[in-house]
Amino acid sequence: MSINQVALTGNLTRSPELRSTQGGTPVLSFGIAVNDRRKNASGQWEDVPNFFECVTFGNRATALSAILTKGMKVAIAGKLHYSSWEKDGQKHSKVDIIANEIELMQNRKPQQEPHQEQAFEPQPPTMDMYGSDIPF
Repeated sequence: MSINQVALTGNLTRSPELRSTQGGTPVLSFGIAVNDRRKNASGQWEDVPNFFECVTFGNRATALSAILTKGMKVAIAGKLHYSSWEKDGQKHSKVDIIANEIELMQNRKPQQEPHQEQAFEPQPPTMDMYGSDIPF
């Protein structure tokens, strides 16, 4: 049995590029950056970015091309796809993420939406709300 699944949360590194295959299928390509925290030589924690190339197809590609923008935070679930080719006598390869699910983790264009005050500020639940009957 083989498993090929990947799930990432990150920010778009550039505006997505929409194109089509020879058969007319829409293809949307974009990059995301995912931060990793590591200790540097002086013992301080720092964010180190990892960059990934993503692609999605069909109606999802067309719909997302009008929504996704550089810097937007997204969650992606999909699979890894390896490809290799030869150009000018040199061998090249890359691994892309075929994104089957893309969830927007922020508003589409927050700077264009009017700010609205909420009359009710939701509070997080407390353990007292649930009583002592919960076994964990």
